Amino acid sequence: MIPYNETRENRKNCLITGVGGQGTLLLSRLIGNAALEQGLTVRGTETIGMAQRGGSVVSHIRMGPGIYGPLIPLHQGDLIIAFECIEAVRVLPFIAEEGRMIVLNRSIPPVSSVLGAYPYDPAALMGHLKERVKQLTLIDGEKLISQCGNPRVVNVALLGVALTGKGLPFTPEDIIRIMTRQVPPQFLELNLKALRIGLQGTAENR
Repeated sequence: MIPYNETRENRKNCLITGVGGQGTLLLSRLIGNAALEQGLTVRGTETIGMAQRGGSVVSHIRMGPGIYGPLIPLHQGDLIIAFECIEAVRVLPFIAEEGRMIVLNRSIPPVSSVLGAYPYDPAALMGHLKERVKQLTLIDGEKLISQCGNPRVVNVALLGVALTGKGLPFTPEDIIRIMTRQVPPQFLELNLKALRIGLQGTAENR
């Protein structure tokens, strides 16, 4: 167990964003359960709206002492994990000055773009993020999916990437224990493989 003193620096705010069907909610629950097992206070909330139709999904997870509200205040996000470029830009106001953002560089055009002209430029979105985020980790989405062998476990791979930094108050071993209990046996090895791939960081854009 990681020592966790009651200081401001030990309060961690993690925001996860994506669209419906990408595993955002499962990832937030893995993180929350791992934090609870460390004996931490955990507060959080989820906005799922049109999740089943590919709409935005955002999960707030706050961990540590002295936390009462579930919503992360603006400019206080220590870690943001984004499954999609547009959603990453959408939550930029939440990131702290020294916060880390992990973005899956695999865009999903909005539904409205198939109905008519829509100003959608993935390269411009990536440039926007690079200009505004000091600690930005871009993940090659297609490469990561190929390595994992299944797009449904990319969420766990991104968790592995997050665990290579200091944004989460637990270890890969803690997550493995949680997954062993909560993931159905027939899917466990696939998820463990995805976690290892994320920890290796082999899909990061250079």
